[in-house]
Amino acid sequence: MVTQYGINNKPKLGVSSCLLGAAVRHDGGHKHNRYLTETLKEFFEFIPVCPESDIGLGTPREALHLEGRLNDIRVRGNRNHDHDVTDLLRNHGKKMASQINDLSGYIFKSHSPSCGLEHVSRRPSVDRNPIKDGIGQYAAAFIGAQPLLPVEEEGCLQDPTLRENFFERVFVFQRWLYLSRLLDPKMLVEFHTGHKLLILAHGAQALRQLGQLVAQAGSGSIEKVGCAYITQLMQTLKNPATRKGHTNALQHMQGYLKERIDQQDRVELAELIENYRLGRIPLAVPLTLLRHHFLRHPNSYIAGQFYLNSHTRELMLRNLI
Repeated sequence: MVTQYGINNKPKLGVSSCLLGAAVRHDGGHKHNRYLTETLKEFFEFIPVCPESDIGLGTPREALHLEGRLNDIRVRGNRNHDHDVTDLLRNHGKKMASQINDLSGYIFKSHSPSCGLEHVSRRPSVDRNPIKDGIGQYAAAFIGAQPLLPVEEEGCLQDPTLRENFFERVFVFQRWLYLSRLLDPKMLVEFHTGHKLLILAHGAQALRQLGQLVAQAGSGSIEKVGCAYITQLMQTLKNPATRKGHTNALQHMQGYLKERIDQQDRVELAELIENYRLGRIPLAVPLTLLRHHFLRHPNSYIAGQFYLNSHTRELMLRNLI
């Protein structure tokens, strides 16, 4: 997998082991997700983790559940109320976050008291019915230690918008991990320049704000500026790009072809972008035509834009995400 930064390794994704087919669940079973193992395996390196097995719980074992107030959640056994593994899971989350700190993303098992990211059943007390508002305590600790890491549950990958957004963030974060080892003002400017259209699809205001941060790269601590930049960038990308934002980015690219293609091609491209804006066709259609035109009429700025040339776009155009 190659980018302008010379990265030729697959992004590493932490993955709940049961999703990869490992029989590590409390009932001795698994939750094998074939989309991960049959479709995505070609593009990502998986780092399997089962926190419940890692902290010494056997298989099969007593099922766990969340209990208590939201600000004081405990993870206890379903039958043995005194079986409390909360601290073990939280400590393991912090430990794993420090040990596997080269991840570009993480896919957690949904609804799990250890790994679920949201809507995990929580009993406010022993005698009350569960409420689905909890978070797995291993996942909470891991994310707390790596707050910028793109994370998602396997169930959300069934949603095309959330799926594309997650993998977009994964590839951006992989590039940042590579760049941050040797970060200097020039490299930060180059990184930002290459992501301008992608950021524009998420909002013109975000692009302006990030540009203002980059402008400070030569006058202050590059470490502080870089930290502020990637924090704001990952927060910006966390919200999926809108149809309006994508249209803005498409029209921006269209402007670079204004003097390069004939009237008929300009009309065709403009119609496709408008049809996308109106929701009549998918994003892949105008993107494919734009790529075709820029292959015939190269532009150095567009060639450096990850929005048009990212691995996410490759996967999308191949109907894999």
